[in-house]
Amino acid sequence: MGNADYVYPSTNEKGPHRVAIPPPQPFFKSLKNTLKETFFPDDPLRQFKNQPPSRKFTLGLQYIFPILEWGPRYTLEFLKADLIAGITIASLAIPQGISYAKLANLPPILGLYSSFVPPLVYAMMGSSRDLAVGTVAVASLLTASMLGNEVNANENPTLYLHLAFTATFFAGVLQASLGILRLGFLVDFLSHATIVGFMAGAATVVCLQQLKGLLGLEHFTHGTDLVSVMRSVFSQTQKWRWESAVLGGSFLFYLLVAKHFLINHVLINLYLFDDMQGKRRPNLFWISAMAPLTSVILGSLLVYLTHAENHGVQVIGHLKKGLNPLSIMNLAFGSDYLTTALKTGIITGVIALAEGIAVGRSFAMFKNYHIDGNKEMIAFGMMNIAGSCTSCYLTTGPFSRSAVNYNAGCKTAVSNIVMAFAVMITLLFLTPLFHYTPLVVLSSIIIAAMLGLIDYEAAIHLYTIDKFDFIVCMGAYVGVVFGSVEIGLVIAVALSVLRLLLFVARPKTCALGNVQDSGIYRSVDQYPNANHVPGILILEIGAPIYFANASYLRERISRWINEEEDRLNSSGETSLQYVILDMSAVGNIDTSGISMLEEVKKNSDRRGLKLVMANPVGEVIKKLNKAKFIETLGQEWIYLTVGEAVEACNFVLNTYKPKPKADPESETWSNNV
Repeated sequence: MGNADYVYPSTNEKGPHRVAIPPPQPFFKSLKNTLKETFFPDDPLRQFKNQPPSRKFTLGLQYIFPILEWGPRYTLEFLKADLIAGITIASLAIPQGISYAKLANLPPILGLYSSFVPPLVYAMMGSSRDLAVGTVAVASLLTASMLGNEVNANENPTLYLHLAFTATFFAGVLQASLGILRLGFLVDFLSHATIVGFMAGAATVVCLQQLKGLLGLEHFTHGTDLVSVMRSVFSQTQKWRWESAVLGGSFLFYLLVAKHFLINHVLINLYLFDDMQGKRRPNLFWISAMAPLTSVILGSLLVYLTHAENHGVQVIGHLKKGLNPLSIMNLAFGSDYLTTALKTGIITGVIALAEGIAVGRSFAMFKNYHIDGNKEMIAFGMMNIAGSCTSCYLTTGPFSRSAVNYNAGCKTAVSNIVMAFAVMITLLFLTPLFHYTPLVVLSSIIIAAMLGLIDYEAAIHLYTIDKFDFIVCMGAYVGVVFGSVEIGLVIAVALSVLRLLLFVARPKTCALGNVQDSGIYRSVDQYPNANHVPGILILEIGAPIYFANASYLRERISRWINEEEDRLNSSGETSLQYVILDMSAVGNIDTSGISMLEEVKKNSDRRGLKLVMANPVGEVIKKLNKAKFIETLGQEWIYLTVGEAVEACNFVLNTYKPKPKADPESETWSNNV
């Protein structure tokens, strides 16, 4: 049925609008454009175009070291704000650093080392103004769990320490490589539901581990699962120390109350005020932000005055003075446990990267500026590589410290430099003051920080919106709590990938109907009042057509046709004559998909039906043209919209009387016209 056979029904005298076929494009040019869109969607090289060599060199340095871009515009007003913010986050970084180092089964001094060198590196290379760099509990727990399964930190502390440095090095190499190779999109495979469940499970495990400090136990299980921890706790009831429990409970109560004020202040500032300048901040913020340091000072004074260390209250003990010693020679590349360090580095690096970028983007959104995800990956990677060579373990951008930085009024990354210098002064002169700090206070600080990661409201929201996301979330949580952090992560990622595969393998298809008194066609399931068009079946394919779903779509289209014919036969309506495929949502197609369409065309011909297409996109129509499918189908049966396709089909139905259908088993079919 060609153009000369009838006049097209259209307000356009020349007939319906035709779908344009993109001009042929050389393979390598097409591949280049695809790779560019995948790896360089932000086109980072656009600023280098049409620039003299000296300017390109300057821009290159500014791209690698953003501080060279905003540094010349730095003002005294910014310095005042960053100075206050830096001192404030240092008051949080010092106790948290010591606490998280203990959580990772590392010497407490490493927590201070890790708050000195990495922030300096990030301040030069990072693109976030609000991110405060430091150690985090989840990465600390992962380090303790994964390395502890192979090497006992108490029996072989030197090897354990060297493996921790090596894992940090591998984490940094991974993070920097992802940024340099523009592979940051791989981190997006950790879905929101996965992170919610994993973080909650890790926080639960961390809290359970702190029962050792709260109860004053000296011997404790190295397992992280709930059963092992509970067995270890209740098998030593005669060794519980009521002094530690009372002291820890008191400080935990104080920290939770202070944290409540901090959270409320953060939420108020983030969601209720657009402009932080000129807003008076309650004094309660400063009390809550300095609560961890206050707890350390009060706990140390209490132990010192009462000699509680002689009555079962464990203390940190000696912390040596001095800045970070070099550890580059301690990287255990020749160790028998190198594989363990590599695996630990990869997993902790990905988790730390996901957390740091998410936190940085959140605060950038509230302050209405942009951060470059790939720059952030390079900055994280370089600071961890530098850290591994200077006695630091894994660092990233924790939310709690960044929230304090934000609320303290930071203007630039100089607040990290101020924090680093405050930690430097502590390392040089103040470490003896932490000798009497009770471990139970550190446990209280960790528990108070971890309870905020158990986001039950987010889990309820997932259950309300998407049950499968809730299953992914709970799979991660249960796997971490009752198995291990690795098991929980594997379960969550496996469920997320399974769901992704199901989306690809079983794309949504639906029958469309005409919305009354309009030219709009929508799903008859979503709009029950939408009318079926007599003699025409309109099907919408909701995903790209690939080898993974081609067979399913062929069978599903065949079932749609059978169901529609049965419906028409039972109701006595006009027999089915046309099948229109709405291809608007089909972004791409492969050779298996093209073969599927060819089979659908042959099947339609055998049934005495005419196959029609509506709005195939550029990449699809280009491949269909190369495969000669358009020639087989007939270009006159490809329309720009579903409405035009229906008009054309109705015009033919009303103009020409259809002949009886051929036998479905017959290989030939006489044209109705």
